[in-house]
Amino acid sequence: MDNSHFSTLINNFQQGIFGALNEKKEELLKEGRKVYNLSVGTPDFKPAPHVMKAMQEACGKPESYKYSLADLPELLEAVQYRYKKRFGVEIDTDEVMSVYGSQEAMAHIGMIFCDPGDVILVPNPGYPMFEMSGIMAKADVQYYTIEEKNGYLPDLDSIPAETLKKTKYMIVSYPLNPVCVCAPDEFYEKLIAFAKKNDIVILHDNAYSDITYTEKPGKSFLAYEGAKDVGVEFYSLSKSYNLTGARISFVVGNKDIISKFRLLRSQIDYGIFYPVQYAAIAALTGPDDFIEEQRQEYGRRNRALCGGLRRIGWNVPDSRGTMFVWAKIPDGYESSADFCMKLMERTGVIVTPGSAFGTGGEGYVRMALVVDENTIEEIIRVLDESGMFRS
Repeated sequence: MDNSHFSTLINNFQQGIFGALNEKKEELLKEGRKVYNLSVGTPDFKPAPHVMKAMQEACGKPESYKYSLADLPELLEAVQYRYKKRFGVEIDTDEVMSVYGSQEAMAHIGMIFCDPGDVILVPNPGYPMFEMSGIMAKADVQYYTIEEKNGYLPDLDSIPAETLKKTKYMIVSYPLNPVCVCAPDEFYEKLIAFAKKNDIVILHDNAYSDITYTEKPGKSFLAYEGAKDVGVEFYSLSKSYNLTGARISFVVGNKDIISKFRLLRSQIDYGIFYPVQYAAIAALTGPDDFIEEQRQEYGRRNRALCGGLRRIGWNVPDSRGTMFVWAKIPDGYESSADFCMKLMERTGVIVTPGSAFGTGGEGYVRMALVVDENTIEEIIRVLDESGMFRS
């Protein structure tokens, strides 16, 4: 069938640079070349044994295969427990709901806020799913620029008043993928006041609060006074607990938003598979020393990669948060995509061009900390031998 059979929405989706990178990767593999894939943010750590055991036991029970229809009370209590223990935040059971991963939730939540023509605000550069939440809701997606010179924090005062009048919600996320920075306390305080003043909902994506490299541990948006009045937070088990394939996250915060979103999702699915719910309960309430151990290991990888790159002539700052590193491309390349292709051809190292995260990402690349230190040292050696970073 030709494209006339399909919607404008789907016809506008393109693989772009990711398709080109994958084709080049397959070519290199067929040639017998070694490939180092730092482009995808999938943790290489294993889930904790007690979490896998809970999943396995639940899978052995026939009643686990029925429609779940709703979150188990024990699951909601587990989220309450985790938020109190980890963030010092009290939440009620009507202030939390499960979703099939933060990406699915982000794709659908715009539908409860927006009519065609309403505005949403998303960061540029930012995670591509942020803008998709508006596209799926047929909203007008507007971008707020975040720049290195401002610590990748938005200048809230620079957003035009006319834009704010039409804005339904603003998506914020720190530690922020792809730029790998954290936000200070005073930013959240200003953000909440800004949201109240302009009657805007805040959606905070909190996927990486357990992977930070600063003196203070990552926080929850809900830990700041007034946050529940203006928004909700997406809390994922994918990165902290290495449950990416299980697709289990939570939306936590304003109970009216939770109620409307729960109503919408009741039209879409029949609830999270019971074994996944039991695995999440075990994760949220069980021992969590391994999370800190992982954070320390990510930190070692962060220092090994960034320090190694600086040693061979690529001036890459250490990441402050997330499981990624954000780096300005060396001089002499037409674009971040051009650099990525040449890097892969010369070295077999695959990284993600910053342009994949918006126009503000042009001139940068993102690298995932998904290989051990020995492999990182091998990557540094290969890059050095390529001569690409020598002046």
